[in-house]
Amino acid sequence: MASFFFDREDLLARAEVLRTQYKEAKPFPHVVIDNFLPEAVVEEVLTEFPKKEDGQWYRFQSGVEKKLASRGDLIMANATKHLLSQFNSSNFCFFLEKLTDIEGLIPDPHFAGGGLHQIEPGGFLKVHVDFNHYDKLRLDRRINALLYLNKNWQEEYGGHLELWDCDMKTCEKRVLPIFNRLVIFSTTSDSYHGHPDPLKCPEGMTRKSMALYYYTNGRPEEEKAKPHSTLFRERPEENFESDFKSVAKDFVPPIILKGLKKFAKSSRLN
Repeated sequence: MASFFFDREDLLARAEVLRTQYKEAKPFPHVVIDNFLPEAVVEEVLTEFPKKEDGQWYRFQSGVEKKLASRGDLIMANATKHLLSQFNSSNFCFFLEKLTDIEGLIPDPHFAGGGLHQIEPGGFLKVHVDFNHYDKLRLDRRINALLYLNKNWQEEYGGHLELWDCDMKTCEKRVLPIFNRLVIFSTTSDSYHGHPDPLKCPEGMTRKSMALYYYTNGRPEEEKAKPHSTLFRERPEENFESDFKSVAKDFVPPIILKGLKKFAKSSRLN
């Protein structure tokens, strides 16, 4: 694994082939690339992927997200750290720049919000736009890259990445999170995406992924918006406040339930 490094010329050639597809994709610029890495590289990362029982995971548990996420690289073993360093390398950044026509991309050495993600049966991540400004580095978020690590993943398990139009009326793309599939997409305050339906994989399995985020110092005028954190949006058939009530009313003290209702209301965009 330590002998694997991205080859710049190979990546640039791949970007040249895919750049028009990326730019013209709907509902916002993106590309789905199967078998992106040598299989042995992904196999090694999957083999050492931390168990869900490991205490180093950060657990998100609310009406809009139910997932596990790493914090920094403390939970990661050597092959994973090496691959992440390759995704943060200049070779991969040059690939992204040519693919997306976004110059001056900067990776995140802290993996804030990124790194390893894992979703258990019944878990989900409602449709949202990501935080648009990285306060620590004072940079604007521009690109997401998601590598899926799920072998023998079946359609009926769900876990699709959904891409929604800016009015939240239509899901225009659904991507099954299969092994060694890389999804790259541009992030703006209109790039609505998520894994909104509860996962249906068998017990003992989880939806595993690696997430990398890329930034620039500033962004085009037409994309500028006030700094915001992750903002969730309801799909046409959803009502976050109602969902909070139905799940929590029998288990949560009234004072805490009141706070959850306020959170659900604040998660909407008017």
